[in-house]
Amino acid sequence: MSGVVHFEIPADDEDRARKFYNSIFGWKFQVIPEMEYSLAMTAPMNDQGEPAEPGSINGGIFRRGDMLQAPVVTISVEDIDAALEQIARQGGETVRGRMAVPGSGWNAYFRDSEGNVVGLWQNDTAAPTGLSEE
Repeated sequence: MSGVVHFEIPADDEDRARKFYNSIFGWKFQVIPEMEYSLAMTAPMNDQGEPAEPGSINGGIFRRGDMLQAPVVTISVEDIDAALEQIARQGGETVRGRMAVPGSGWNAYFRDSEGNVVGLWQNDTAAPTGLSEE
């Protein structure tokens, strides 16, 4: 079974969005300016850089663009390419194929049968940390 391991929230003003979520929920952020992306830490972290609270996931805030207009959940898979093939066979489509996230793994986006954009995540098993599958 594949679980939801990450979420992403689009923003027109990333600084404003970070301040909003920090002031209300206490989320901390790691800003990655070259990607117009901020990692959102929503819960205490363990030594592996994963949420220490069972059931918790971290996420991100990104610059809203043409491809991604609404919040996105990301599902962990063992093989992104195989998942994208299966998605196409079931009537979905690839929005953005496999993209490396150095030191962590790979991600991709697909459109499901209902028109929703959903993310995929594949851990790099050689990397010391990645998005948790727990």
